[in-house]
Amino acid sequence: MKSFFATAFVAVAVIMTVACGRNTTKTDKDMNTLTFTTGQAASMAVIACNEARGDQSSLALAIHEGFEEGLTANQTKEALSQLYAYTGFPRSLNALGTLQKVMGQRGEVEMGPEASPMPAGYDALRQGTEVQTKLSGQPFNYDFCPAEDYYLKAHLFGDIFARDVLSHADRELVTVSALSGLEGVMPQLQAHVRGALNMGVSDEQLAAIPVALKEAGLTAEALRCEAAIAAVKGQQQVASPSAFPLGQPNDAYAKYFIGQSYLAVLDTVSGMCNVTFEPGCRNNWHVHHHAVQVLTCVNGRGWYQEWGKEPVELKPGTVISVPAGTKHWHGAAADSWMQHLAYFTAQQPGFRNEWLEPVDDEQYSKLK
Repeated sequence: MKSFFATAFVAVAVIMTVACGRNTTKTDKDMNTLTFTTGQAASMAVIACNEARGDQSSLALAIHEGFEEGLTANQTKEALSQLYAYTGFPRSLNALGTLQKVMGQRGEVEMGPEASPMPAGYDALRQGTEVQTKLSGQPFNYDFCPAEDYYLKAHLFGDIFARDVLSHADRELVTVSALSGLEGVMPQLQAHVRGALNMGVSDEQLAAIPVALKEAGLTAEALRCEAAIAAVKGQQQVASPSAFPLGQPNDAYAKYFIGQSYLAVLDTVSGMCNVTFEPGCRNNWHVHHHAVQVLTCVNGRGWYQEWGKEPVELKPGTVISVPAGTKHWHGAAADSWMQHLAYFTAQQPGFRNEWLEPVDDEQYSKLK
């Protein structure tokens, strides 16, 4: 056990030493302006996203391309070091190891400036509080966990954000790109989309992040980023929240749904479709006569319920086999998009759908 903690301490010391070297020249960088060129910003978005995904081979390729665009070793090192606060030390350390390998393969790499030294008497807690307030758009205090509140203010937004290898705008582009690579962090992703705008990232620069991710083959991650941007801007979600296609508005069955749904036919032979439900959307109670319906949740969170039984939560990987003749409904949770694949099997003569009454609003509102 003692050797484990010693090893862990050395690993932490290495990452902070590698990433935190300082020179003795103070710069006057505008911390509220994105300093990357268009090509560098695209490369950095892909680098950060692959760091979060833990895909080292794709990360290595993205780092190579970033160097070709003119990113420096210290800019890349700084971004990967910062991300330990968002994706954890294991991913950050693995990514720094990949960066080190790429630098060894390339030989000559532009190192770029290191961070300027902190002024005498620097108060990380005070400065971090100011930075966090600007990023959030208002004072933020996490009273539920004072220790976490201190870490955010003094360490993340005080110590790390003060390092001028990257501007605050640069760091928010890195953070948005990385969080786009993680599932289950949409509230934080949306918060950092707002933070990026507050820190000087323009609408055009923000919109370029999912474009870069799509071009790198990171389709689901790009769609997740687009969904967060749309939510922050109060726009209707028009892109699929996953790699599955959104399809078209499900207008033919709209009268049997509360809220907006979308339908994408995936296979005309089997009739398999991807159905996308916006938050709060659900279909009416209904019955499939003389056929079994199979539902497979592939994204988001929702509910399935049979008449007289308790609701079943739908999460990615949940498979429901709806017996023929069973009254039921299914749809999204109130706070989440949901997608499921649907097809029919064991069809018998006389197969038909019978649409019934809407799901009671009061009953639905109790589902958490």
